[in-house]
Amino acid sequence: MKVLGISGSLRAASINSALLRAAQRLAPPEIELTIYQGVGDLPLFNPDLEASLPESVRALHAAVAAADALLIASPEYAHGVTGAIKNTLDWLVSFEPFVHKHVAVLNASPRAHYADEALRETLKTMSAVIVEEASISIPLLGAKLADEGMVQDAAVSAAIRGALASLHDAVVRGLQPQGPASPLP
Repeated sequence: MKVLGISGSLRAASINSALLRAAQRLAPPEIELTIYQGVGDLPLFNPDLEASLPESVRALHAAVAAADALLIASPEYAHGVTGAIKNTLDWLVSFEPFVHKHVAVLNASPRAHYADEALRETLKTMSAVIVEEASISIPLLGAKLADEGMVQDAAVSAAIRGALASLHDAVVRGLQPQGPASPLP
């Protein structure tokens, strides 16, 4: 199963990017986790460019189309999602292979609930299948753990492995978006 990791942070020392690198190292053999490196290369979203997509956007589209699922880790800025992740998602709004794509959201700071909620709302609006069992918060803010430390930390590595296993299971089961529950007779 192919999973594409996307970080919503452009910082070199990003805890969210480190979380994705740790997930990459902890992925079981049945999961090939690739981290997308081109978020910072994307131009600001402009619908006028859709007629002739820039190469960086075509590369994003190709990476998303090739993935069975996405794993997104993004920080919170000013009670919202980062411009980097929002811009990335904007380039995927009208991209048909994104529709019903399985997505797990990793949150490196449980206090970053505004961005987590906003990211999930955006993904739902885009018709992604959010795999709740694989979408977790791990209290890493202030822990001073780089990816190696996350891999070595028993609780963090167990949480990451569990999220990856849940994402794998959801894709294998072919989880589809669930509508409202039907009323009982």
